[in-house]
Amino acid sequence: MADLEANKETVNVHNHNRPDVKLREQDGPVSDPDRCIDTSGSTQENKQLSIFHQLGLLDRFLAVWIFLAMLIGILLGNFVPSTGPALQKGKFVGVSVPIAVGLLVMMYPILCKVRYESLHRTLRQKALWVQIGFSLIVNWIIAPLFMLALAWAFLPDEKGLREGLILVGIARCIAMVLIWTGLAGGDNEYCAILVAINSVLQMVLFAPLAIFFIRVMSGDEIHLQYSLAARSVGVFLGIPLGAAIVTRFGLRSLVGEQWYERKFLNWISPLSLIGLLFTIIVLFASQGRHVVHQIVSVVRVAAPLVVYFAVIFLATLLVTRRCGFGYELSCTQSFTAASNNFELAIAVAIATFGVDSDQALAATVGPLVEVPVLLGLVYIVRWYGKRNKW
Repeated sequence: MADLEANKETVNVHNHNRPDVKLREQDGPVSDPDRCIDTSGSTQENKQLSIFHQLGLLDRFLAVWIFLAMLIGILLGNFVPSTGPALQKGKFVGVSVPIAVGLLVMMYPILCKVRYESLHRTLRQKALWVQIGFSLIVNWIIAPLFMLALAWAFLPDEKGLREGLILVGIARCIAMVLIWTGLAGGDNEYCAILVAINSVLQMVLFAPLAIFFIRVMSGDEIHLQYSLAARSVGVFLGIPLGAAIVTRFGLRSLVGEQWYERKFLNWISPLSLIGLLFTIIVLFASQGRHVVHQIVSVVRVAAPLVVYFAVIFLATLLVTRRCGFGYELSCTQSFTAASNNFELAIAVAIATFGVDSDQALAATVGPLVEVPVLLGLVYIVRWYGKRNKW
């Protein structure tokens, strides 16, 4: 991502009727030729470069780093038995302290890139609210109902695994979606707006939806703490968001906008993926032993998750393209719809059902499947956009 930021060029967009252009027309011309693939101002050099070579070194081999992080975590969890209990000793808002640190480090650099100084103009545009309305319908109605249907279709005889899967479905993503959107060349500013809206809604809706889907629609008992979801979202979004806002306005006024955009952001950008890899290692080191010893359950949970991520992402992408949303906004909508807040689902499952419960196992399988599948979708959507000159 550091290389992508460094290679941005200002380009002109001639078709001002596109929704993705309308969201930015008051902020000047769109930048980043790779993100806006069909811009007439893209240079011949960028057109000739492959998707692979446009990524920085860390991004280019992200799949390798992620699988290595998973492998290291699982090996530590299984061959160093004291690792898991040690990592779970300290808790912060229902999540182990190392995972909490990784999540905060992962989100901070991305939120530092959001142009908060121009958001007030963006929020006045009607096109933005159309996008937000579409996102709310997909995220809070279609996606949770689809996950509920998959949970019953694949796990009718496994009450605990089914409930864990339902918890994953209603936990809308507020962290890793920023990673996927940035890698795919989506709209980071719009993604940050959706993350903020989903965070507020998650504080209010997560517990009622969990009770509704599990108790009312599934007929199972659940005693969920309303405050746990609110605290988790407030901490994991509030801390990095507040730090990013202070950093952006403070440094820009002290050292200038040019130094901030070209130097500081390039310097801190790798921290996002480092935080992601660290989180994955800690997560799988904590739960790796549990995962390996229940491999059949893991496979049964993984199957509906693969279907969920692929179907929700591709369906959203096709619908948004048909609606003329443009590449950047379509990417952002699709990754927001397909991503889930696994850290919240795991925290709630552990706090409600116990660390060794089937619900916690199902929630833990979530990132095991989500990370490689959505990483694959990043490459697919970039290839698709480039191939179709979108």
